[in-house]
Amino acid sequence: MSSVQAHLKPLSDEALSNVTGQAMAAVDVVQTSSEDFTRVTLGMTTSVQANVNQVTLGNAALTSNVDITNLSLGHISTDATKVQLDGNTYAVGDIVPFEGIDPYVEVAQSTDGTDSIDGFRIGFNQARGTLSGTINSLSGNIGMKVIDSSGNTVDAQLLNSAGTATNSNAQYIGIAGTGTDCANSVNCAPLSNLQTLDIGSANANGTVGYTNDFFISFQKSTLTWQDPASGKSITAGPGLYFNIPTSMTLDMAKLITGIPRARTEYIDRGVGMF
Repeated sequence: MSSVQAHLKPLSDEALSNVTGQAMAAVDVVQTSSEDFTRVTLGMTTSVQANVNQVTLGNAALTSNVDITNLSLGHISTDATKVQLDGNTYAVGDIVPFEGIDPYVEVAQSTDGTDSIDGFRIGFNQARGTLSGTINSLSGNIGMKVIDSSGNTVDAQLLNSAGTATNSNAQYIGIAGTGTDCANSVNCAPLSNLQTLDIGSANANGTVGYTNDFFISFQKSTLTWQDPASGKSITAGPGLYFNIPTSMTLDMAKLITGIPRARTEYIDRGVGMF
């Protein structure tokens, strides 16, 4: 019988400099004058195509903070020649996945001496792919550019039925202050018109990169979330807040006409997902 003997040897500084890696879980802490933000990030990469019949969060008197029917992440290719958001082409019937890298859970804790939890959120350090669904109401933000009737490119805003900008229980999207009735305004469209959104960041060369702003959160009062990597901050109002960054720039007329839904099912059930 042969035997094997081995023992550990220390690595030199030069050898260690050639080694890279990431822990399964990483903890980041950002301190401000009013809150301590603690983020636990998992070193994972996910590629999914997932369907959810109904997402309803935060019931209100007439609407919900977030109300989305037939929510889907990722889609199914129907054109083998189309270059998808990740820069690749997919055969007809192949899944074009939603990519989520380094998912995290973050907690905001008050520094006023009470140690109370002021809010929490979940998201991805990097995300890219399609999000589909019928958005009935939304509290949060949809990061999208629109081109107005004068040819100017401006940030789209969530609106109420009167055409006033709001980040709470919105049912419309467009340009605020241009009309008093979203039912008749040429600068306002129902959120349900946006059947598929391209999640990601628009690069200068026309490609789509990963976004680090895709998250959903809950806060007791208005709270400014901090990003430990970029230093960027996003202010969310009380209650639920769904931040949906997209790489899309749309003409206002196209927004009113509507964005069709990408295919998200293999079987036609007659519900517009095939």
